[in-house]
Amino acid sequence: MSNEALARLAEERVDHRFKGLPPDADGLTVAELAAQRRNLFTDGFATPVLALSAERLEHNLDLMEAYAVRHGLAFAPHGKTSMAPQLFWRQIEHGAWGITLAVPHQVRVARAYGIQRVFLANELVDPAALRWIAGELAADPAFRLLCYVDSVRGVELMDAALRSAGAVRPLDVVIELAAGEGARTGVRTEAECAAVADAVAAVPTLRLVGVAGYEGEVPQADSERVHAWLRRLVSLAVDLDKAGRFAGLEEIVVSAGGSAWFDAVADVFAEIPELSLPVLKLLRSGAYVSHDDGHYRKLTPFNRVPQEGALEPAFRLWAQVVSRPCPDQAFVNAGKRDAAYDLDLPFAQVVRREGGAERPATGISVTALSDQHAWLRTTEEADLEVGDWLGMGLSHPCTSFDKWQLIPVAEADGTVVDYIRTFF
Repeated sequence: MSNEALARLAEERVDHRFKGLPPDADGLTVAELAAQRRNLFTDGFATPVLALSAERLEHNLDLMEAYAVRHGLAFAPHGKTSMAPQLFWRQIEHGAWGITLAVPHQVRVARAYGIQRVFLANELVDPAALRWIAGELAADPAFRLLCYVDSVRGVELMDAALRSAGAVRPLDVVIELAAGEGARTGVRTEAECAAVADAVAAVPTLRLVGVAGYEGEVPQADSERVHAWLRRLVSLAVDLDKAGRFAGLEEIVVSAGGSAWFDAVADVFAEIPELSLPVLKLLRSGAYVSHDDGHYRKLTPFNRVPQEGALEPAFRLWAQVVSRPCPDQAFVNAGKRDAAYDLDLPFAQVVRREGGAERPATGISVTALSDQHAWLRTTEEADLEVGDWLGMGLSHPCTSFDKWQLIPVAEADGTVVDYIRTFF
């Protein structure tokens, strides 16, 4: 199923829906355009255009696969970062257990492309979504979905919806432990966790399979606080196991892991004591695929443990200088519609001039974004003319993928070898 669905993506026709692609490619299939191996800079691509580095993408996939194996972790990378089925499958081909998602629509996308294991890192109480999931579980015995639960009321709503849907398989749930007072979702106390476990045990439509949470929400997160919270999560799993909450299962799920503290997850999960059943130690870091030039580049655990390797930023947004009104200012034709800007502004990196070589963007900085323009400050060192292409690094991949529906994958010399389709 997955190969057939991905093949249909390659058969999609290129047209006005996909910004940045060559206008003269209209009517070609994505596969036909990829086979032409056009050059990003000389073969008709229009600015602004976002590109993924083929080499860096593969490096990041290899690195996290090796990391998970080295630390004995199963891996369900957070797919909501990219919402790209091609990348889902590349991650699975690199050893991923499954894909983590955030909302039911994303699960529908994953299922449309044959993903068999999904960790839904969110509370799920919507009756329509639960009816659909009950149908998926009934129709495909190989499909497995786990989701959060953090309240007795949530259990009641889920049970009612699943009963109404005539669910024939119980839905696997994990108790979400909150990262602390004032954090996001999740149960605040161990006593409340026990009450939720009791509520799950009392209904036939749900099955408690473990515990989970997100350490990135730990208030004033630092290494000590994150490690302490992760040990509390492990202790919760131990206590629930001692109470017989996981009887009859094949394994116990213990899951955490964003993109900033997965080294702490590896540390603490290595300390999990022997339980009554094997433990699925499930890491969920997702932003590593493209990585970034801002937020995650500063926070990556590989900065703290450099011997583990290093992720590489794989995105570059190319825009063209359209105005140079004065010596200390310029404007390019990419703005909020094109660039992630919720955490950091883009970073000016390189300049290309027609007929010239790529060179560092010396003396150029991005100071603001309008809807369709980036504001540049330029110093005397800046050699910048109207018509030049400016290559910019981006921060926070979670809001980069969602602005582009079809993204060229380019090799270092600009040869475009593939196109990544996204669904936001």
